Amino acid sequence: MYFSPALVLAALPFLVAAAPFEERSRNGISIPIAKRSGFRNANGAVDIAKLQAGRQLTVAKIWRGFEAFEKNTGAAHPSAPRLKRSTKRGNGNRLIDDSEQLWYGSITVGTPAVTYTVDFDTGSSDLFLPGSNCDSTCSGHTLYDPSSSSTSSDAGQKFELKYGDGSTVSGEQYTDTVTLAGFNATRQRLGVATTYSSGFQSDQFPADGLLGMGYESLSSYGASPVFQSLVSQGQVSTPVFSFYFAESGSELYIGGTNQALYTGPFTYMPVTTRGYWEGLFDSISVNGKTVFGRERAIIDTGTTQVIGDARSVQAIYDQIPGSKDAGDGTWTILRNFNTPISITFRGKAFEISPSTFNLGIASGSSDCVGGFGALDGLEFWIVGDVFLQNVYTAFDLGYDRVGFASLA
Repeated sequence: MYFSPALVLAALPFLVAAAPFEERSRNGISIPIAKRSGFRNANGAVDIAKLQAGRQLTVAKIWRGFEAFEKNTGAAHPSAPRLKRSTKRGNGNRLIDDSEQLWYGSITVGTPAVTYTVDFDTGSSDLFLPGSNCDSTCSGHTLYDPSSSSTSSDAGQKFELKYGDGSTVSGEQYTDTVTLAGFNATRQRLGVATTYSSGFQSDQFPADGLLGMGYESLSSYGASPVFQSLVSQGQVSTPVFSFYFAESGSELYIGGTNQALYTGPFTYMPVTTRGYWEGLFDSISVNGKTVFGRERAIIDTGTTQVIGDARSVQAIYDQIPGSKDAGDGTWTILRNFNTPISITFRGKAFEISPSTFNLGIASGSSDCVGGFGALDGLEFWIVGDVFLQNVYTAFDLGYDRVGFASLA
């Protein structure tokens, strides 16, 4: 399916409403989420190799989105030249965070409805599930059987999603009814996998599938993502979803914001291109000193760390007493780390607490792992959980912006 750049820019005018969404956020539904750390070894220490692998998969995911954007719009994504190809990622449903980069919970699909767990990922745009005819790579997951759903229809198209480890998720595209937090998206496009990559096998990936929450222009299917479908079909009156990440009481809120969880006004980062939830931050500061200024950033709930290029990340750690380069884009910090670090958006500085910046003791070391990581060839930033745990974050599809507010 082809979308001209003009169509992409004009795709969602019906989503814009006159009143700010904060005044219309009472009709949403929250989904509780809980946190679990999975990049640690049996002794509870941080496995640096797993952390590095996670960064590689994140960038592979971003690159795949760039390819889908160009296929769908006929134009290269503005940030694509800034990434070298050689850099190879409701209702009371319980969500869990695995590897501190995976927030997953229940949706239902089909008629009669069957429950599946999916990773909610703002860094991608498609939904896929393991199919009933999937090979042994899908063992341990709940399988989707199109023949058992009266609302399922074969879309007559294949799909293949490539990952940084050289493996793929591939299969057939279908449409069916998908229910998220009690809201129904009918004739929703989804991928039904016949093969899972190693990273999505049950011992590595506890969710059954993945539900992308980016823009349609990133869809490898060239189809509307689930949340956008909920809005266009009138299921969600407020085109906003929000995340609150904490040690307890975390939630994904569909259809607005939960005003009990934040205080004060939102600070908005305008989305520069409808694809990723991407915009500009003003600066990153360490101990009150600006290390560098205005840069592009993708806000990605599917990423653990805050990721930048090696030179910029090194400049940050140079300002942190006792930090050491552990190699492979990872730095260690002292156990008693308490250096103030903040990211400023639109004139508002949001501090990253020492407890979220410190990922824990590094395996084989007496030091801890720092929350910023690096990848060569990356010329923009990917802002993940290390930052997002410190703010309440609203993704506003109607006004094309990401809002950050201070936690209550």
